[in-house]
Amino acid sequence: MRFLGAFGRFWYDFVIGDDWKIAAAVVAALTLGAIALAAGLPAGAAAPLTGALVAAGFLGALWVDAR
Repeated sequence: MRFLGAFGRFWYDFVIGDDWKIAAAVVAALTLGAIALAAGLPAGAAAPLTGALVAAGFLGALWVDAR
């Protein structure tokens, strides 16, 4: 049972890390990218859109933390 707890703590620390806002922004950006692909947007357009959303989420989290 201790192994499962340690395994869960490792993945939480690996995914969430120091800032939960960045992890949430990445999940939201990937979700929106998947929705865009499901809606019929070509992959060549969805990939840069998803990348821009990840960058915007990171910059937003950085702006909030810097204030």
